[in-house]
Amino acid sequence: MSFYKENEIEEWYRQYHQTIFKYIILMVKDSQQAEDLTQETFLRAYKHHHTFKRDSSPKTWLFKIAHNTTVDYMRKMKPIRLFHQVFNKELAASSEDIVILKENSRELYEALSNMKATYKQVIILRKIKGFSIMETAHILEWSESKVKSTLFRAMQSLEEKMSGEVKDDEKQVGR
Repeated sequence: MSFYKENEIEEWYRQYHQTIFKYIILMVKDSQQAEDLTQETFLRAYKHHHTFKRDSSPKTWLFKIAHNTTVDYMRKMKPIRLFHQVFNKELAASSEDIVILKENSRELYEALSNMKATYKQVIILRKIKGFSIMETAHILEWSESKVKSTLFRAMQSLEEKMSGEVKDDEKQVGR
């Protein structure tokens, strides 16, 4: 079993490490930390391989691990540092960051950076990474209806941010 597990994890790493890295960097905005969290994701997958029930795709299972690993990291950060990182860190315009974030424009990245965490998570998983509603619900441990409604509100908020129409959307009821 161990040889099979190692080969399977290695294959998953080859297939998914770049896309998981890109997902994590959109959440933490730090390429070195994203690399560390990507490695941690695959270490956790190796350690907990026996819990993979195959009721979802390996990619969905790995993204759930990546999501939980990233959330764990963010929770461990000091609140002021987290606030600064999530709300105030500007996009570094290095060529490395541009390559990593090539699928997104600077404007989209900045708009996502200023969104509520739940909005950002659901947009990244559904619209950028292309997960289904069911897969997204599995990764975030939400109901499918919560994914749909949150995505709807998130896309409205993103559209407002991208068009510059947002004033105080975070103060609106239900947001």
